[in-house]
Amino acid sequence: MSKANKLLEPALLRLRGSGGIELVADQFGPADGPLVVFLHGGGQTRHSWKQTGAKLGAAGMRVVTLDARGHGDSAWSDAADYRRDTMVADLLLVLEQLGAPAVVVGASMGGITGLLATAEPAGTAISALVLVDIVTRPEQAGVARVMDFLGKHHNGFDSLEQAADAVAEYLPHRPRPKNTDGLLRNLRRRDGRWYWHWDPDMLSQRVEDPSELTEQLEAAARKLTIPVLLVRGMQSDVVSPEGAAAFQELVPHAQLVEIGGAAHTAAGDDNDSFTDAVAEFVLQTSE
Repeated sequence: MSKANKLLEPALLRLRGSGGIELVADQFGPADGPLVVFLHGGGQTRHSWKQTGAKLGAAGMRVVTLDARGHGDSAWSDAADYRRDTMVADLLLVLEQLGAPAVVVGASMGGITGLLATAEPAGTAISALVLVDIVTRPEQAGVARVMDFLGKHHNGFDSLEQAADAVAEYLPHRPRPKNTDGLLRNLRRRDGRWYWHWDPDMLSQRVEDPSELTEQLEAAARKLTIPVLLVRGMQSDVVSPEGAAAFQELVPHAQLVEIGGAAHTAAGDDNDSFTDAVAEFVLQTSE
């Protein structure tokens, strides 16, 4: 296998999070490239960034895609501790272990984690921030739709086809895939049924007062001096044009990229446009 092809295949990393929990990540690209750390949304895994990770790695960037605690191959918390503060602590410990300033790219839950982390003393390890369809004042109806989908299938699915139908109903703007093999990254088979590969106890702690979370996010946003990019799906029901404008009022130096045809799952809806936007931003910040 050539050196170039090796960069397209990730190396598996095992990292330590808060309380000693094991977190799993993939690393693409050369070890001496600009570090870019990707944080997925709730109910997703590191594999949602696979195409972007491979492309950026091939372009010379060191890309680390992390499974959040309770997701993918990372350990589940015995104490069901999925508080935002704990996820922030996980991220800061991961950045310490990676040993270099990082551009942090976070979608939805991951974006909230990244933004809150910048306000911590150790947040100086974050050299730039990319928020993927998340702002300080998201649309609550869109957030409720996401949470409803995550909480709807605790009892699993009879088949991969049934799971694919559920995803297609949740993402009506995307064509339903004819091949369900891609779902195997996000599902695990137990007792003859297929279950999402994340801890359902995560939802038990999603009871924060939205106004309290908004205050925390806005306080962190006001302190931002590092480069910031907001990527918004133009069909998103979570980040409206008004929500994006309000964020830019808080962070006047933030850049905005809007992806036509994309919704809240912007990176998966139009991966090429998303990857190009992130690559351009990382190159700007590393000059």
